[in-house]
Amino acid sequence: MNTRGRLIAAGILLLMIVYAISVQQYNIIVYLAGGLAYLLWSHLREGTVYLATQAFHKQDYEKTKVLLAEISNPDRLRKRRRNFYEFMMGNIALKEDRIEDAEYHFQLASRLPWRKDNEKAMVLINLANIGLRNKTYDRVVAYLDVAEKLKLTARQKSIVEKIRNEVNKYT
Repeated sequence: MNTRGRLIAAGILLLMIVYAISVQQYNIIVYLAGGLAYLLWSHLREGTVYLATQAFHKQDYEKTKVLLAEISNPDRLRKRRRNFYEFMMGNIALKEDRIEDAEYHFQLASRLPWRKDNEKAMVLINLANIGLRNKTYDRVVAYLDVAEKLKLTARQKSIVEKIRNEVNKYT
């Protein structure tokens, strides 16, 4: 749910709480207050990352950027949401050719926990690509060494091999 949807839902819940108070249905007030507390918690800890992830998979980068911009303080996101936030922000920065911002976001994403090895490997591969652009070959080799210790898909293995071959040309 995006921020606007959460505000509308919170307004409806508040109206229902006021009505429940007027008819003295205190047990219902507890449930409504719990729903309101969950909305607030999900806004702070989940944000619009899930919706942004769906837009990102559809390659709708403008919508992804708008949804991620709704998150005012990414430090409050859960770690399992923050990693995807940083990954998507890094990819958007790469698409906009803001290499330093992309590297910053991918660095943050690399330090957060990932459920699957291949997800973390994509972050490391992106960092290696940025290092290749910046001609910091020692960092590229370090990222690739860490990535190869993870369980990679066949496509990721071929990308790592291509980057390694490219680094070998310059070292």
